Amino acid sequence: MDVVIFILAMGGLIFGAGFIVNQSERIALRFNISEFIIGSTLIALGTSLPEMASSVAASLEGKPEIAIASAVGSNILNITLVLGVIFLITKRFVPKRDFFAKDSIWALMPILMFLLMAMDGVINRFDAILLIILMIAYLLFLIQDSKGLGTDNLEEDAKEPFSWLKSIALLILGFMFIIIGAHFAIDSASSIAKSFGVSEWVIGIVLISFGTSLPELVVSISAALKGKVEMAIGNIIGSNLANTTMVIGSAALVGDLHIDLDKYVFDLALMTAATIMLVYITANKLYSRPAGISLLILLALFIENAISGIKSVGVGS
Repeated sequence: MDVVIFILAMGGLIFGAGFIVNQSERIALRFNISEFIIGSTLIALGTSLPEMASSVAASLEGKPEIAIASAVGSNILNITLVLGVIFLITKRFVPKRDFFAKDSIWALMPILMFLLMAMDGVINRFDAILLIILMIAYLLFLIQDSKGLGTDNLEEDAKEPFSWLKSIALLILGFMFIIIGAHFAIDSASSIAKSFGVSEWVIGIVLISFGTSLPELVVSISAALKGKVEMAIGNIIGSNLANTTMVIGSAALVGDLHIDLDKYVFDLALMTAATIMLVYITANKLYSRPAGISLLILLALFIENAISGIKSVGVGS
């Protein structure tokens, strides 16, 4: 029964995020905000809402491992799975925006900050405030950098009549799905972990992170197939930044998050390696299938390590 509840709860998270993303995009386009900014801010923040909701709920329920693991796992999957698939299904392209000079360092900076903060074994409220300030700084940078950019190639549905009443109603409905889904997702995931003798970290970094990464996967691949690769890449960079700053930061504001770096060194190192690879790809403009294959190799390592962890628990029990 817990598995069924978990699946329904994750569905609620993704369904709610879909409402929020769609309506946020429509509002942004109404105010003539550029396509890349929409991808790296509103859509990125919107698709990170499942991670944020599940992490805050986990922190409130005294499950810091799930709170951190879901953000770490989502960061890994966003780069290795989502970007890997995008590079495989799209032809090599030359983006107008210099992601390396303007954006990729923003994806790496919060990872390094998080690792430094976690060296004492806890992410406290002061650390949380610093992480959130970093996200605000990125948003301010994007606002300043976006001056003069227009909204070319708008979606056809964005040209439909705009209704504030409809958009606000759908946003509220989306947030309701997010809040309710997060509560049941954490409760059921914790029960699944206990019944199988698996640690909450494994459940968070495998089940919850994969489920909460589905919005990024769907939104980014959909954007890439429509020729909006820059929006897709912006979504991943912005989403990972939001995961490390807003998701972990919000959870730490609720209560201190304790973490053992030595215990989870592989997953944390893999998250860092994937982010460094993203910086390398953007620095050399390697937006191609070979780059996608390289990212999927990292994904295979992540999956193999997760399966090994589950098997070792099963053997030990």
